[in-house]
Amino acid sequence: MQWGPHDPRQPHGVASPVRTAGRPGGPGGWAVSSGAAHSLSLATLKAQSAGLQAYAHAHPALSALIYVALYVATVSVSIPGALILSLTGGFLFGPFAGGFLAVTGATGGSTVVYAVCRTAFGDFLRRKPGALLARIEEGFKADAFSYLLTLRLIPAFPLLLVNVASGLMNLPLRTFLGASILGMTPSSFVYAGIGAGLGHVFAKNGALTLGAILTPRVLLPIAGMGVLALLPPLWRWVRRGRVAPDAGVK
Repeated sequence: MQWGPHDPRQPHGVASPVRTAGRPGGPGGWAVSSGAAHSLSLATLKAQSAGLQAYAHAHPALSALIYVALYVATVSVSIPGALILSLTGGFLFGPFAGGFLAVTGATGGSTVVYAVCRTAFGDFLRRKPGALLARIEEGFKADAFSYLLTLRLIPAFPLLLVNVASGLMNLPLRTFLGASILGMTPSSFVYAGIGAGLGHVFAKNGALTLGAILTPRVLLPIAGMGVLALLPPLWRWVRRGRVAPDAGVK
């Protein structure tokens, strides 16, 4: 799950640019005050499930386009809701199409933030340094692609912070897109798989009871979350294995 700027679980020491986005005058603050952030919830998905599925079935291409556009806009203006949107993708389009659309939307929205931070607005943000942002920038200096890929593989790491740091560090677009797509694909498909399972729960029982959730349709994607937790250390182990032989070459 990617934390939004208003999530109380957001780690302390997050960079000032991220907090700026969540203030009342910022895009995240506008989203909360307007009620847009509260609309992205599991309760809303359950309440609108029948209508959403009917529309998606009748207009699959248009529904997919609207979904991706909404995902891009949500990430671009820092509305906390990427997890719910990924679940919704699986609920409406299935685990595979939903996962693909979620990756597309998340990458598109992240690219918008990245591009904005490479403009004059990025110069303004550089004058508001933060400890966590500084640590991320140091990681980018060592190996931008591998470090960004590792951050993307950690679903709980703040999505906005990674996007802002990538733009401020002027990472090449190819590096940003490649690492972002590879890193966000596993979690997007896992969440879409969970969303597809919740759709089955809604259709069968109409309520999220413990008995309804404990089904293979939901448990298998949740087990995938455990596998996701192993990916960052596995990637670091692979990187060490590739670097060590090279270091021994004279």
